[in-house]
Amino acid sequence: MTDLAAYLSERTYPGRGIVLGRSADGKKAVIVYFIMGRSVNSRNRVFVGTEDGIRTQAHDPAKMVDPSLIIYHPVRLVGRETVVTNGDQTDTIRDALLSGQTFAAALRTRAFEPDGPNWTPRISGLVSPDGSYKLSILKSLDGDPACCCRYFYEYDKPQAGLGHIIHTYAADGEPLPSYAGEPAPVAIAAADAKSLAEQVWAALNEDNKVSLYVSMIDLETGARDTVIVNKHNA
Repeated sequence: MTDLAAYLSERTYPGRGIVLGRSADGKKAVIVYFIMGRSVNSRNRVFVGTEDGIRTQAHDPAKMVDPSLIIYHPVRLVGRETVVTNGDQTDTIRDALLSGQTFAAALRTRAFEPDGPNWTPRISGLVSPDGSYKLSILKSLDGDPACCCRYFYEYDKPQAGLGHIIHTYAADGEPLPSYAGEPAPVAIAAADAKSLAEQVWAALNEDNKVSLYVSMIDLETGARDTVIVNKHNA
């Protein structure tokens, strides 16, 4: 199995990515979310902590061109569940859960991002208090915006030291090719959020990385060990 840092170091532009899994000792749920950027607008962002998670904001408001697809809440807590996504579908999922609906039902109301010709996939995750998790990707059909393909993956008994990663792009390119296939299994060896954040940040492409969020949740107490790294503040 590929180590998470090794997996990321082999890819210059995976775009935005979600990793969900279990710590090596099996006692903590693991959440990783990162964003990358090629344009000035995409790179002009930082993660900021909120009462229920994090949000993106402009590092330099004067340089912000179009906030529609880059300013959102990537992480929100809903009770003891954690929603993590690469767009404003975070709020769609949160609202659905609060009204008694499901993760999948919420995402069936959404599609990929309207940013042709890339048609960037929407990737989403949900972590439950017992450490089980779900991942999803909404993408165009081989670049055809007439069809949205919705994929859902559920992991009810995660293994210690194992995570799954899904990201928006398979590689760099023009247009950017969407991620293909199931979430990839990756090894998670770090014992705490700080160590994992250091490994992931170092592995992300230096030119394209923008911000990183890492959280480890104690499955017994619910306590969260969280680290945020921003290139503009690093």
